[in-house]
Amino acid sequence: MLASREKVLTARFDDREAFQKISTAKELQDLPFVKEGAGMLVIEETSDPDKIIAELELKLSNWYTANPTHPNYILLKENGLVAIAEKASCLNSLLGDKSENVTVVTGRVQQKIIIVTGGAQGFGGGLSEVLFEQGANIVVADLNEETGSHMANCLNAKNQSNRAFFVKVNVADAASVENMIAATVKQFGGLDAIISNAGILRAGGLEEMTPESFSLMTDVNYKAYFLCAKYASAVMKQQSHFRKDYFMDIIQINSKSGLKGSNRNFAYAGGKFGGIGLTQSFAMELMPSRIKVNSICPGNFYEGPLWSDPEKGLFIQYLKAGKVPGAKKLEDVKAFYDAQVPAGRGCRVMDVARAVFYVIEQEYETGQAIPVTGGQIMLK
Repeated sequence: MLASREKVLTARFDDREAFQKISTAKELQDLPFVKEGAGMLVIEETSDPDKIIAELELKLSNWYTANPTHPNYILLKENGLVAIAEKASCLNSLLGDKSENVTVVTGRVQQKIIIVTGGAQGFGGGLSEVLFEQGANIVVADLNEETGSHMANCLNAKNQSNRAFFVKVNVADAASVENMIAATVKQFGGLDAIISNAGILRAGGLEEMTPESFSLMTDVNYKAYFLCAKYASAVMKQQSHFRKDYFMDIIQINSKSGLKGSNRNFAYAGGKFGGIGLTQSFAMELMPSRIKVNSICPGNFYEGPLWSDPEKGLFIQYLKAGKVPGAKKLEDVKAFYDAQVPAGRGCRVMDVARAVFYVIEQEYETGQAIPVTGGQIMLK
């Protein structure tokens, strides 16, 4: 992210062909949405990140020597446009947005750039909504393109100064995850936090579990966390090099099943146990770059499709698998799990969102697995 004397806000002009034809500030000035008489810089380097940053630092230094304020635009030749303003409301006029009804949000994650994998529905969708309400620019990363685009559009329809952006991603595929990170940086200019939330669950004991199902669950619930951390941390390390006082976050949405074994659910529990091992190891490696790594371990989220889907939800899976002794119907399964929680209910999105806010705001915490279970699982 750019480190200047002013708060930097970014937005992308989507017509890439138009950018490829622009090579000078004069040509940029001719674009219809560009503010008349605006100050501009053009960065010539197009491929090497370190050289781009070096050229930008030099040109910004020269600019501040000759001018009392920052440039209004920086053109990254053939790549994109950065508009700079002291606050979001001022950014609108630089980008041709004449709306007077944009709401400038002041929240706990104001203007942070946050990726939420599996962010289109369920727990991830709820986190996307809460974080957006608190001022974050949200990357809704999901395999389901229709649902993901709908989520991003619904968030943007709130007409807030922060924005949402959808990226289709297969979290178990390295190239897809790397593309997700690159698309985020191109869209918003950096990355402050990634929430590795996407996951799947197929209940079953040793007799029922096929090697194919076990491999799939391991790829999505364990390997994907490694891929998210690998490619997100590469960008965060670059930012850390140029922002000495800034902390970033890699957050895994784990599970209470990562803290205690789960009967006839070993494939899921095993991946989550492994995720906590990754969290502790990544935390030691990345904290020197001020990248915090933590897992959040929710209790059972009954309100989402993972549990309540009438055909594939855990209630129906557990009923069919005989995981709950004596259960004859779905209500028996739910009552069984409710009775195990001192708080008397399942986990909710806001319960987990508060834990997310905590790990982001707390600079002196990394490598933790934080239970959010209503007392069902207590640390020893």
